[in-house]
Formats: sequence, C-alpha cells, structure tokens
Amino acid sequence: MADLPKTPLLDTIDTPQDLRKLAPAQLRQLADELRTETISAVGTTGGHLGSGLGVVELTVAIHYVFDTPDDRLIWDVGHQCYPHKILTGRRDRIRTIRQGGGLSGFTKRSESEYDPFGAAHSSTSISAALGFAIANKLNEAPGKAIAVIGDGAMSAGMAYEAMNNAEAAGNRLVVILNDNDMSIAPPVGGLSAYLARLISSSEYMGLRSLARRVTQKVSRRLTAAAGKAEEFARGMATGGTLFEELGFYYVGPIDGHNLEHLIPVLENVRDAEHGPILVHVVTKKGKGYAPAEKAADKYHGVQKFDVITGAQAKAPPGPPAYTKVFADALIAEGERDPAVCAITAAMPSGTGLDKFQAMFPTRTFDVGIAEQHAVTFAAGLAAQGMRPFCAIYSTFLQRAYDQVVHDVAIQNLPVRFAIDRAGLVGADGATHAGSFDVTYLASLPNFVVMAAADEVELVHMTHTAAMHDSGPIALRYPRGNGVGLELPKVPERLAIGKGRVVREGKKVAILSLGTRLAEALKAADTLDAKGLSTTVADLRFAKPLDEELIRRLLTTHEVAVTIEEGAIGGLGAHVLTLASDTGLIDAGLKLRTMRLPDVFQDQDKPEKQYDEAGLNAAHIVDTVLKALRYNEAELADGVRA
Repeated sequence: MADLPKTPLLDTIDTPQDLRKLAPAQLRQLADELRTETISAVGTTGGHLGSGLGVVELTVAIHYVFDTPDDRLIWDVGHQCYPHKILTGRRDRIRTIRQGGGLSGFTKRSESEYDPFGAAHSSTSISAALGFAIANKLNEAPGKAIAVIGDGAMSAGMAYEAMNNAEAAGNRLVVILNDNDMSIAPPVGGLSAYLARLISSSEYMGLRSLARRVTQKVSRRLTAAAGKAEEFARGMATGGTLFEELGFYYVGPIDGHNLEHLIPVLENVRDAEHGPILVHVVTKKGKGYAPAEKAADKYHGVQKFDVITGAQAKAPPGPPAYTKVFADALIAEGERDPAVCAITAAMPSGTGLDKFQAMFPTRTFDVGIAEQHAVTFAAGLAAQGMRPFCAIYSTFLQRAYDQVVHDVAIQNLPVRFAIDRAGLVGADGATHAGSFDVTYLASLPNFVVMAAADEVELVHMTHTAAMHDSGPIALRYPRGNGVGLELPKVPERLAIGKGRVVREGKKVAILSLGTRLAEALKAADTLDAKGLSTTVADLRFAKPLDEELIRRLLTTHEVAVTIEEGAIGGLGAHVLTLASDTGLIDAGLKLRTMRLPDVFQDQDKPEKQYDEAGLNAAHIVDTVLKALRYNEAELADGVRA
C-alpha cells in the first residue's frame, strides 16, 4: 500500500512554542520542509544560502529543546539565520529579506524578540551571550544564553577572549561550535554520538566536577599526573582539550544533521548543573541542496536562482567591478615589484586577492578573521622593507583601529590600505556600510587618504600606493561596477595631495571625493542649463588636501559644495576647517557640505540608498540653489542668471 502524503507541518508553526508541541518523530519532516522553504525564499530574493542550509536541523533542535525567547539564542554573524527567522514569526516576510523595507539579512534586535542581539560581523556571539548569562546570574533570573558560532569565526581572538572569561557564567552559558568545514574533526557517526550523550549526561559531568575538586586537594605531582591522564583520554576520544583548558565542559563532536543525536544531547546540556558547556556540532554547508553542496563556496552568497537547476541570475554585461580592477592593478604591481605583497582577513575572493594569490602564492596571506593581526602583521612587513597591501572592507577595518593608530600611523610605516566596499553597500545594510573610513583615517597624522572617482583613478591610485614609501596610505573604492572607462595600459603615479579640475566654470564649484563625481557632473549640466556656470573638481585626496586648488575655487566662485560618500567628519569637515583657519569664512564664503546622513541606513538598492541620503545630482542642484537663494521661477525669467 502506498504511503499517504504527509500533512505539512511548517504551516502550523508560527513561533517556537508551536514547534515544541510536535512529537520528536515529526521533527525530521519539519526540518525537510524548513530546508525547502529556505531554498525557495533565497531563490526569490538572493542572499546567504549555504550557511543557513547547514544549520536547519540545529535550528529546529535548539528551538525545540530550549525555551526561546526566554533562553537567549545568539547567532554569530547572523547570515545563517534565515531558517531561524522562518520559525520565529517571520515566514510571511521571508521573501522580503535584504530588500528595501524588508527583513534584514542578519539578526536584528528591532525586528523580533527572538533576535536578542544583532550581528553581522563575526566572533561576537560568545561575548554577548556571556553578558546575557551573567546579567541573569546577577539578577537571579532564569534563562540560559546559547551562542552558535561557526568554525571560521573561531579564527578571531575575540572568541577566545570571551571563553577565557566565561567560567563565571556556569551552566547558564552554552556555546555551540558549528563545524561546517571538517576543519576540527573527522566525520562523525554512531560511536561519537554515543560518546557525546555519555559525556553530556549529568552523571558524567558530576564525576568530572568531583574529579576536579579531588585533584585540587591532592599533591601537585598527583594532580599533574591525573590531569595528563584525563587530557590524554579525552583528547583521544573527542579532541576537546583546548576548550576544557578554557574552563568549558566539552561535548562532541556530534552529527549536526541527525536530530536523534542532537535532541538528547541538547536536553542533557540544558539540564546540566555544571558549565559552561561547549557542544561541538559537525554540519555540512549547503546541506540538502545538490547545487550548493557541489559548489566550491557552497552557495555562500547568491543572486536570485532557479530552484530546480540552481542556475543563478546573471547580471547584464557591463564594466568590470571595482574589486576586479583593483585586483588586476595589484597583480601588475606585483609583477613589477617583488616587494609587493597582500594580506586579507578571510576575504580573499571578496577583496579580489584570490587572483593575486594565484599569481603570487608566497606573497599572499589570508590570516583568517583577524583584522587586528592583519594590520600589525602588515606593519611588520613594511618595517622590514616589504610593500604590503592590506585589503579589508571598510566596515571590517574598524575592528583594527587601534592597530592602525598604534602600530602603523604613530610609527609612520608605509602600509597600503585597500579599502573595499567604501560608501553604501546595498542589501547588506548598515552593518556593512563603509561610511566612516575617511573620518577615522583622515584624522590621523602621517596618513594619506585617497578615494577613486572611477576605475581609471583606481588603477592610478593602486600604483601610487605601491610607490609610496614615506608613510601609510589608503585608497577607497565602492562595491559594484565602474563607469565603463578604458583602463590605462600604463598607470600614472599621482602627486600626493593634488586634485584635478574636470570641468571649468565661474559661478558654482562642486568639490567631489570618490564616485559621486558622476553625479556632480550631471548636476553641473543642470546648473549650466539654468545659467549657473559650474566648475567640477575631483579632489582625489581627503588627506592631504589640495589647499591651493581649494582656496582658488572658494575665492573665485559664488558658492562651493563638497560631496562625499562618507559620514560627517570627512572631507567636508576638513574643507570647512581649512576655510576657517585661512579666514575665508570671514569673507562671506557660501560653502555647503554634502555627506551621508547621521543615521544607520537600512538595506536597499544602492541607488535608492544614495537617493535617500540626498547625494544624487538633483540634491546637489537643490543645495546650490538654496545656497544662492535662487528659485526656479527667477531662473526661468532670467533674473540673476
């Protein structure tokens, strides 16, 4: 007799409270439906896929065993949280993820009580979970804190700093290590599942706790011998010695896709009287979707795709991406100069350094998620005569600011910072926006800060950085494609601190930094049509400023406007300071600054984000007219034109 079709379960789940009403035997079906729904949703919107597919069963198991949201579940990075969002009241909006006005692609406190801590950068989960756990302990409140952290995020020192301080949290803290790259343990099976259940049981944990107390009271020699014996035995069985040394009870490894293994272990951990506890779970990124399992990156981040074939929607042909332009320019520098080398912090393909690595494997260093180390490592290379390029996203370089100041700027070491994803970044939203790098770098003595207006300028700036040996230098460029200019066969070494005038006028001056230059030129067309002759300058450098050019433009034009793709405190602030210091403001100068608004902008298409920020051509025109106190009627009549 044929099996009767199963009644869909996911349709009955709005919150984890509904999930907990299911029988354990139903969880396999629910996980399968959740995986299918995740694939369908990401196929519609694009986004992060492989990481979410790898934690489907783990997501179901955690919400089934723990009392979320009272038990606080914190996902490290958060890009694997799509299944979590589906199970926590957001299924009806899951096809708005990473879209304007829709769900965030990461966890976000304002979005749901089931997102107790927002995250989009890695390795923060254990620190945050420890904070929740200790707060509950101090307030004598119930509730555990569960941090789910991937093996990649364990390459960051912050995770170990948190673990080193976690013992005071006791059994209120549970860390789940999601090992999805087989980098820590070999494949696991029935024996390891049995061992995991055994060592997570209250009886075994009680014996381990007793043993610790006993060995503290016997002689130092016996304590050392007992410790070595236990270390050997547990290291052979589970590989948990490192975590035990940090004060955790180690459980695992266990198969993260086998709910019959996961549920009893997590129940033991939940009910344990000892802790903190680390549960080592082995998963497969892209699990359950053949195209993702076969792909080299396991479909980490995808465009919209056909669910049946896995074929991703291709962007229409156009100019090369800025990241590729930088990569090719750096390869050219590497061919010219054997001292040129490159460092990335776990983003070789994102920064284009995978291409440089293919050409120069011994001169390329991926240090893992360790931006602080990356910067100081680059400083050491520079101090020894190499020409290092530290290629890091603007938002991630924030994590290494003390090293930029202390190890690079103060010592005036010629580290080259290639700052990708400068400006607004679209679907990744506020957590990944490169809004602050000009502000936090141009305030430092000894620094040179450049911003490419287009792909040709990026080639020139890469070459300029390679040749600059007198101190630190940064070049910033956005996500996305260039404007379609033909790339130079021979790069130009730019004069440090010198801008260029790309269009001469008499009445209005627009001083642009970065890729808003295209919008500045559009604005100039409109202003010229209104009878307002407009100069457009590409300043190229936020530091040092081209003071001679700026003073000329400010003193020979009726109004000047600066525009940049960065937060307050950047180019505009430096030009205002120059005008103040040189007395130009006292002469009645009309100077206006245009920059990103003082808010964290949510995700949307980049063009919509810049429109919302007020940084497009129409906004430049409006700023000029208001500064001149003109209106459209006066201009139409030729008055004051």
